[in-house]
Amino acid sequence: MKKRVLSLLVDNTVGVLSRVAGLFSRRGYNIESLTAGVTTDPRFTRMTVVVEGDELILEQITKQLQKLVDVEDIKILEPEASVNRELILVKVRVEESQRQSVITMADVFRGTVVDVGKDSLIIELTGKQDKLEAFIRLLDGYEILELARTGITGLSRGSDDVRYFD
Repeated sequence: MKKRVLSLLVDNTVGVLSRVAGLFSRRGYNIESLTAGVTTDPRFTRMTVVVEGDELILEQITKQLQKLVDVEDIKILEPEASVNRELILVKVRVEESQRQSVITMADVFRGTVVDVGKDSLIIELTGKQDKLEAFIRLLDGYEILELARTGITGLSRGSDDVRYFD
């Protein structure tokens, strides 16, 4: 199984997310992660979709997405030719005596403590998935109370493949 990161530029219309997600569910494909947000041009939304499958399935997914009326552009974000990031928020139970240790660990990963409670910390961390997974593994001795992940978002490097619409 291979993972593929797709960057879709879609019309910013009602139901576009449902139509894209419906394409996957109708064909029995799983979306590993999906992020979406309006671009600098409010007519368009950029979606980053992460899918997994063999080469044939990944090709089918790309071809089916191209057939959707709302899809204006599709880019395959190859790791060496793109920048991909994910954001996580981790709420960790910590005693007052453990706080500095967890804060130091977050600092090493360039994380930010965004909330301090009586018995917990919330840490915000962005980066590649392997960095985030490494941080979560380091928290093994602590109780993770809650974890929220955005999923991968990304853009291709450079300006050669940027599309402009009138």
